[in-house]
Amino acid sequence: MNNVVVIGSLNIDLVTKIERLPLQGETISIIDQTTNFGGKGANQAVAAARQGANVTFIGATGDDDNGELFNELLKKENINTDYIVKKDKPTGTATILLEANGHNTILVHGGANMDLNKADVEKATKVLRDADVVVAQLEVPKEAVEAAFKIAKVGGAITVLNPAPITHNLGKELISNTDLIIPNETEAAALVNASKSTDLKTIEDTIYQQLRVQGLKNVIITLGDKGVYYNILNEPGFLPIFTVDTVDTTAAGDTFIGTVVASLRHDMLYMRELLLRSTMASSLAVSKAGAISSIPYKKAVDEKINQLGNYEASR
Repeated sequence: MNNVVVIGSLNIDLVTKIERLPLQGETISIIDQTTNFGGKGANQAVAAARQGANVTFIGATGDDDNGELFNELLKKENINTDYIVKKDKPTGTATILLEANGHNTILVHGGANMDLNKADVEKATKVLRDADVVVAQLEVPKEAVEAAFKIAKVGGAITVLNPAPITHNLGKELISNTDLIIPNETEAAALVNASKSTDLKTIEDTIYQQLRVQGLKNVIITLGDKGVYYNILNEPGFLPIFTVDTVDTTAAGDTFIGTVVASLRHDMLYMRELLLRSTMASSLAVSKAGAISSIPYKKAVDEKINQLGNYEASR
């Protein structure tokens, strides 16, 4: 399995269950409310670790109880926390509005995450250069991600970017140091100033081609319940998702990405098999409530893959 370094966010999630999103000016009742560990960085790190990767985390927490609890949690997941720094801001938080149909809307307060800087990243130079894969999101400052990717490229690591939250301009430096980008359909469209779409022809002929012009040649676009589009080494493809009873989609994309980076090869071959596995892991995640608590372990994914038999060949 890969040595994976994750640069990303650590958030305490306040999950609020509601029947539906309120209209502007409307007051509705809350069905239930829970507090969980989350953040895209933490979710992806745990997903990779549970698939067997050796994971190191680069991030920031507040000098508070939530920060201490996060360090304890990650250590229990066998994640190296030596490069999680403490900042004079509270640990990040996210408010997740979870609708009865399983869809979610998320509001993030970055807190300490937004104080992660280039100097913090440079302290992790050795692990970045020794990594097989380095993955980041945009819930920490872009300057920190750029610094990490530049260091990682010196050592020959594959750099993977999840451009979330939505952004319209990654900048030439970040793009030039990104080997693989994994947005969802909304994030992919935003990067090229297009309307979001799950239509494969639109994605291939318009969105992917514009990403390629920007310099982003290796692309995986997650399409929610519509499946996964990919174009790796100029070979396009598509995989549908596995149908499950959806309970909570909060960590679906992060589980998918963590599973990808756990086994991603330097030559980027056998991607269809890897994406099949990652799609399975994501499907298992949405069938359970919570973020980190829903992320499956390698054994569970292996068992489901083994049960497939000739399923993939018949699709």
